[in-house]
Amino acid sequence: MAKLIIIVDKAQDWAPFHQYDGVMSLPAYLKWSAKQKQRVRVINLCRQSHYLGSGYYCSLLAEARGHNVMPSVRAFNKFNRHEIADIADEVPLALLQQLNKALADETASQLTFNIYFGETEHKALKKVASFLFEAFPVPILRVELQKKTSWQVKTLKIGSVNRLTETEQSLFGNILEKYSHKIWRLEPANRKFKYDLAVLVDPKEKFPPCTPKSLELFVRAAKKAAMDVEQITAKDIHRIAEFDGLFIRETTAVNHHTFHMAQKAEREGLAVVDDPSSILRCGNKVYLHTLFEQHKVPMPDGLMLFKQDEDNLERAADNLGLPLVLKIPDGSFSRGVIKVKTLTEFRSTLATLFEQSAIILAQRYTFTEYDWRIGVLNGQAIFACKYFMARNHWQIYKHGKAKTESGGFSTCAVNEVPAHVLDAAIRACAPIGDSLYGVDVKQDGDKVYVIEVNDNPNIDDGVEDLHLGNKLYDILVEDFIRRIELKR
Repeated sequence: MAKLIIIVDKAQDWAPFHQYDGVMSLPAYLKWSAKQKQRVRVINLCRQSHYLGSGYYCSLLAEARGHNVMPSVRAFNKFNRHEIADIADEVPLALLQQLNKALADETASQLTFNIYFGETEHKALKKVASFLFEAFPVPILRVELQKKTSWQVKTLKIGSVNRLTETEQSLFGNILEKYSHKIWRLEPANRKFKYDLAVLVDPKEKFPPCTPKSLELFVRAAKKAAMDVEQITAKDIHRIAEFDGLFIRETTAVNHHTFHMAQKAEREGLAVVDDPSSILRCGNKVYLHTLFEQHKVPMPDGLMLFKQDEDNLERAADNLGLPLVLKIPDGSFSRGVIKVKTLTEFRSTLATLFEQSAIILAQRYTFTEYDWRIGVLNGQAIFACKYFMARNHWQIYKHGKAKTESGGFSTCAVNEVPAHVLDAAIRACAPIGDSLYGVDVKQDGDKVYVIEVNDNPNIDDGVEDLHLGNKLYDILVEDFIRRIELKR
């Protein structure tokens, strides 16, 4: 668990809040030494935020010591006239419209309020506050709004804790406690949990990679191993440094908050599954095709089709035959994967797909009744399932207008999987990394074809865990502890 340090210029600045042994002055902080390999998180509440003031030096020296600090030096440097003046142009139109709607009954022409770690007491301004905090991540952001023809952001300043009113102090203290929930917990020598793990989820996701029950079973296994688990969401990105590890249980994508959170967690020294490199590599089928080619991983014959080439149809039809399969590089759950049977269908589908991507992958069509899904962790197979095709369909998932259907499954022991299927799955993961992967393999007699490697495989109760049961979650927890220990 990261050690939280709060820096103030004067002890009286912290007097209104709960006593905490991590509160210290800048000179005291510079004399203080962390335990070996201990991660340190610093919240800088020094009064002087100007260049070369105590606040600026606090963040500068914290970064020099390798500590995670808020505000960062980069954040301090943003507070110059040019960046602040441009913020009104950067606020999305939808947020400005929401701002004006929320303040429609406001009679004053100016309004000043504080944002504490991205939150404000004005519920109507919640999204605006979140946006401004992302752009200017400081503990207290003082915002002045001005209304001419419409409401706009006029000025932004770094707020000071010593200037808060009693009401503002209460709000700041409550939000700080929530933002850094372990602040009031003094660590006893015999504390129950040795590790802290964040599990990233999206409660609104339609097809999450874990069912609520499987997450519950994972949490039980973690607590047995002295690991505390907290589910977090995208809005908790600024809390990442509180944890020892991050387990992403939300469908990942490169142009997505899951990738940004994985990157931030890795920078903070956390053990991360899925790590950003795995998300990047597994998230693009064109990349995987090239990688498998280089490492001689068995896969369906395929061609990359380029938007500017005029001979796409002839090349693909001559080399792969019809029907064939067209794939958008970053599709998931069988989306963006289309079978074409005729040249006419091929031509129209390709034109549509080229509107979404400059490169399309074409692969030889091979029908099997099921795909193997081999779960691989740190280079070892940990579960095996057969995913059967959806009824009257050639894929596992059949997406309709009203609902999505999927085929059945059959779970078996890893040692029951044909050796050449396992070998292909493990070989496919080797050039990608040592994270948790789900490898889709087609078996046609003695021949096998790796279809793709998923960086965020499903682990659902009663499916992937059907053979191993709770042991599967123990394996995942043990591997996380191994990764965390390697970071220390």
